[in-house]
Amino acid sequence: MRYDLVIFDNDGVLVDSEPISNRLLAGYLTELGHPTSYEDSIRDYMGSAMHRVHDLVEERTGQRLPADFDDVFHTRVFAAFERELKQVAGVEDVLERLAADEVPCCVASSGSHERIRVGHRTTGLDRWFDDDRIFSSQDVGRGKPAPDLFLYAAERMGVAPERCVVVEDSPLGVTAAVSAGMDVYGFTAMTPAGKLGAATRLFGDMRELTALLAEEN
Repeated sequence: MRYDLVIFDNDGVLVDSEPISNRLLAGYLTELGHPTSYEDSIRDYMGSAMHRVHDLVEERTGQRLPADFDDVFHTRVFAAFERELKQVAGVEDVLERLAADEVPCCVASSGSHERIRVGHRTTGLDRWFDDDRIFSSQDVGRGKPAPDLFLYAAERMGVAPERCVVVEDSPLGVTAAVSAGMDVYGFTAMTPAGKLGAATRLFGDMRELTALLAEEN
């Protein structure tokens, strides 16, 4: 394998959380008087940290979201995760192959540490990622599309950016990885390939990733 570190986004890449969280986000914003469809939420907020939701709503309406917005939203999301959340199909096989080949991997997500942990406990992915291999936008000053989170993850893992590959499913994440000087494989299961056009490679089924990572050119 030509990479020394595989950096996974979490939502939509390891856990199939994007349909759940964007459904709930759209509903909650609409409830607060900011009409938002599921498609709007996917377009505007998928792959971003929570501060982007606050910033865009205030920019568009001149109104601030309630101070407890994040707490209420995450309470709803975590409850739904416990009922509905699943692994992305095929991801366990990818992780098993990386472990067998002794290729390090980690998570770098716009979500909070708590969100990542709840999702991993619910789906059984917690056995693959200990605290030293989980990085959140909470750890850096700027979230995606800034490169800070991916650069921070690479530094903490002791790997040069050019030796890393990022697995992402959002345009914001692809932009961040490219800006970090890393290769990025765009996962198109939920995002049209055209929106991930800056990615090094595109793939639509997680089962394809093992073979892609094994390629030498």
